[in-house]
Amino acid sequence: MRQLFQEQLPLSGPPVNHRHAQELEGVDRILRENPGITALVLQDLEGRLSVPGWGRQGMTAEQVLRAAVLKQLNTWTYDELSFHLADSWTYRRFCGIGVLDQAPSRATLQRNIKGITEETWEGVNHLLLAYAGDQGVEDGRKVRTDGTVTEAPIHPPTDSSLLWDGVRVLTRLLARAREDFSVQGFPSRARRAKRRALDVLNAKNRRKRTKAYRDLLKVTRETVGYAEAMVTQLESCGDILADLAAAEIGRYVGLVGRVIDQTERRVLHGEVVPAGEKLVSLFEPHTDIIVKDRRDTHYGHKLTLTAGSSGMVLDWVVEEGNPADSTLVTRTIERLEEIYGRVPRQAAFDGGYASRQNLEDAKALGVQDVAFSKKRGLEVLDMARSHWVYRRLRNFRAGIEAWISFLKRCFGLDRCSWRGKEGFARYVGASIVAANLLTLARHLA
Repeated sequence: MRQLFQEQLPLSGPPVNHRHAQELEGVDRILRENPGITALVLQDLEGRLSVPGWGRQGMTAEQVLRAAVLKQLNTWTYDELSFHLADSWTYRRFCGIGVLDQAPSRATLQRNIKGITEETWEGVNHLLLAYAGDQGVEDGRKVRTDGTVTEAPIHPPTDSSLLWDGVRVLTRLLARAREDFSVQGFPSRARRAKRRALDVLNAKNRRKRTKAYRDLLKVTRETVGYAEAMVTQLESCGDILADLAAAEIGRYVGLVGRVIDQTERRVLHGEVVPAGEKLVSLFEPHTDIIVKDRRDTHYGHKLTLTAGSSGMVLDWVVEEGNPADSTLVTRTIERLEEIYGRVPRQAAFDGGYASRQNLEDAKALGVQDVAFSKKRGLEVLDMARSHWVYRRLRNFRAGIEAWISFLKRCFGLDRCSWRGKEGFARYVGASIVAANLLTLARHLA
């Protein structure tokens, strides 16, 4: 049975006279003065239960939220978070865990924290922004927008490594199915596939590399054929668990088929496969290929971040693919209008967002001063009221680069460590909310 708060405050250690402890006290004060935040988290936790009022009492919604904030504040793993909650009086006090209470395990923390949805993190951030407005910290009247990339938890992809991954995973699933359901087994091609993948990596010329690729593709097709035959056997078992195993094998068969197709097109036929058609991971198939400045290639998702003058992140979007910055200005302003009920008075954007149409659209929506860091043929007086205002806004925009660096260095936004597309979006939300809580606590200190 879930609870919003603990009915009685537990015994805890004495407060510590340290800056970090004082910041946690500031975050604690913010969360206590905004009980609606914890109510949002409770809805997610109860939504995962078949009968919300039954069962043993687990972590309260408040404890889950505070543990999630602690994790992102310190960029800990779940194992490290579990240790510190067991070891530190300050962290136990912050999360409402008594001295005599047992600290939650790594698995318990992971199950509960990852249950908070992306929509809830956005809702929590909106409540924080409303509170920041009431406290005179952030009113959303002056904003700055830029994009960045958060890496997915994958290794740098190559066609040979993806083919080897496919053979390795399918071989493991086939062996497990044979053992669990006593169906016919198939020979393993994993060792041969690994050798061919190493041959591709160490080939000294194109001819030897292509020869190794041909054999690796042959081995991968054989393994896919074995997997398809195994799916047929499992579906004829009439067992629910067998059907689930067949679905998992079938999912990987489809992914490996895409890898085979793109490898044949690129290696054997010399085609240039568009980034939007490439699969770069069997385990994180949602991963996009992001090329920045035509030189740096990243594997993850593009984020569009909008921050205010206080440094708090007002809005974020995890993009699909790699949309051009010039297509995102109108949407950014409209999302801010949904949050605040009005558009910002001044908005500053990176040079990639600049275009005559974007300037006209922003002005039509009601933004008084718009500044792009690169003019791209636009007149200063068309964007802002004066050259002085334009320079101030352009310099103001440059500050978001420091905040993006702050998010990546201190809150783990450089690389997501949670699995799946939903996990990626939830990780981004947790990192940004933790950063906003710390920023707001520092403003109110």
